[in-house]
Amino acid sequence: MLHSRVLRYIDEVARCGSIRGASERLNVAASAINKHVLQLEEEIGEPLFERLPRGLRLTPAGDILVAHVRRTMKEYNQVEAEIRDIKALQSGEVIIATMNGLAGGIVPKAVATFGARHPRLKITIRVMFARDIVQAVSDGEADLGFAFNLPPAPQLETLWKMDTRLGAVVAPEHPLVGMETLPLASCQPYPLIFADRSMQIHGIVADAFAQAGVEVEPTYLTNSIEAMKCLAAAGDGIAFLSKFDITEEQRNGMLTYLQIRDRTFGKNVLSLVQREKRSHGLAASMFAEEIMRSLRSAME
Repeated sequence: MLHSRVLRYIDEVARCGSIRGASERLNVAASAINKHVLQLEEEIGEPLFERLPRGLRLTPAGDILVAHVRRTMKEYNQVEAEIRDIKALQSGEVIIATMNGLAGGIVPKAVATFGARHPRLKITIRVMFARDIVQAVSDGEADLGFAFNLPPAPQLETLWKMDTRLGAVVAPEHPLVGMETLPLASCQPYPLIFADRSMQIHGIVADAFAQAGVEVEPTYLTNSIEAMKCLAAAGDGIAFLSKFDITEEQRNGMLTYLQIRDRTFGKNVLSLVQREKRSHGLAASMFAEEIMRSLRSAME
C-alpha cells in the first residue's frame, strides 16, 4: 500500500504541476508529498521535476518514471479487480431472468453444473415474460436474460442467439414417431396442446396452421410450458415447442421432438443477453459461458 501511495503522489504532482495542487487533490499534507518526491529523487540520483517559478515540470528522467508509474498503477487496478472477482465467486450472486420452459430445463442444469464448481456463489433464477426480462436486464435487476423472441432493445448486448424452430413434441410411443418430417395436417387427428394467447408461441403455431390451410381447434390451452410437456408425455397429445424446451425430457426418454416439414413455423429465436456498456463481474461472465456450453451440448 505504501508503494501504491508513493506512485499516486508522483502521478498527481505531474498532473497538477505543483506540490500544492497535488496536496489539494489528494487531501494529503504538501510537506508529506514533497518529502516522498525528494526521497525518490535521491534514490534515483536524478531530479524528477524542474523547479520553476510557477510550478514543477517533469525532467526527462521524470517522464520515464511517470510513464512507468502509470503503467504500474493500471496493472495494480487490474490486479485489484481480479481479486474482487475471486471474492465474488466465493460470496457473490448472479441473477438470471428467463422463461418458465427454460427454467424447467436447460437453465437448472447449467446452474447445477456451475454451482458444483462454485458452491459459495448464489444463483437466482427469475421467471418472467419476455418484455419483463428485457426490462430487468436493462435496469440492472438481472445480470443475464435468457429467453425466446426477446423484443429488440438497444441497451442490451447479445451473447448468444439462434433460431430454434418449433416442432411437434410427443410421447416416445406416439403413432407419429418414426416419421422423418411431419406435415402439419398429420397432427390434426390428435389432441393439440397450444400455448394460450398470452404467450408469443401461440401466434407462431396458429399462423403456421392457418398458412398451411389446416383448420384446428386445440384441445388444451395453457400458459405453462411445463403443463404442455406433461400433457404431451401423458397421452397422444401434441405440443409445439423447441428442442431446448425439452432438453432434459428428451435425454430421459420422456418426450420426442419431431421436425415439421417445410419449415412451416416462423422464427423462434433464443437469445442470451446482458446489459450493454456495463462492467460485468467475473461470476456473471463465467455463468454465461456455462449457459452457452449447455446450449452447444444440447445441439449435439
